[in-house]
Amino acid sequence: MDGLASLKSRYWGIVLRGMAMGAADVVPGVSGGTIAFITGIYRELLDSLSQIGPHCVTLLRRHGPLVAWQYINGNFLLALFCGILVSVFSLAGLISFLLDNYPIVVWSFFFGLILASTVPILRQVPRWGWSVFACLVLGVLLAVGVSEVRPGQVTATPVTLFLSGALAICAMILPGISGSFILLLIGIYPRVLEAVHELQVANLLCFAGGAVTGLMLFSRLLSWLMHHFPARTLAFLAGVLLGSLKIVWPWKLPEESLVAGDKLTPLLSNALPWRFAGETGAEPFILQATAAALLAVVLVLAVDHLGRAVSPAHK
Repeated sequence: MDGLASLKSRYWGIVLRGMAMGAADVVPGVSGGTIAFITGIYRELLDSLSQIGPHCVTLLRRHGPLVAWQYINGNFLLALFCGILVSVFSLAGLISFLLDNYPIVVWSFFFGLILASTVPILRQVPRWGWSVFACLVLGVLLAVGVSEVRPGQVTATPVTLFLSGALAICAMILPGISGSFILLLIGIYPRVLEAVHELQVANLLCFAGGAVTGLMLFSRLLSWLMHHFPARTLAFLAGVLLGSLKIVWPWKLPEESLVAGDKLTPLLSNALPWRFAGETGAEPFILQATAAALLAVVLVLAVDHLGRAVSPAHK
């Protein structure tokens, strides 16, 4: 009986983690993969996703759905994706409201969240060497390079939607880089939202097909890297997180504008709070932003400490 209660408690915890991931994925610039790493389920997520494939179909035919479901850790994936969907549909409005009305405070919270999440990741690196350090630097450069890319405009065709779905989902499970942010950069984000709002089934199927394909392939690659090159992979992921801090820096100034189709897209550059206040005349909310960032840091470190206390094997 206690075992059943413990199992139910675990899956409710997975649902809550999924809700946190969904809330993060709603924000262009924040990755659900970051939340998965912070809450200690990243490796299990990759391993579970990597099990889905031809062998799973063989098990389904030979041994039935129960064996195949257990093979892919189906209960875990179901609980997690239920949490993500609940969050996307219930919290999207709230997060959009907060971003519209308190952008500096919200971005400061995410800044602290991402910064602090590098601590548990780097703690898990088993050993350091020049190659591990090089992977850390490579991760930083990748994220900074992505942040420097200027928005483009991609025509929504079945092929581009399929490739966009694959690219977005790969970014989504990579801590530090948001799938929605990638869609914004390549200029197809409005087309995807339009397909969702207008229920353009053909376009949605193309995008979903790319997302499923990308998820299956990229999760396999990351899972293999985590098992065979843990130190280098963890260092690279920590580097991506550190580099992505440039994306979520709270104080931004309009740099120039880019005409994308029939819309004018502002390009933003990072600025120090006092420069932001001087050039925009807006309140920089330094105290509130600092408090939000510190709250996020405390939250991440508390979750990490609790996770290691509950599971001594978690290092």
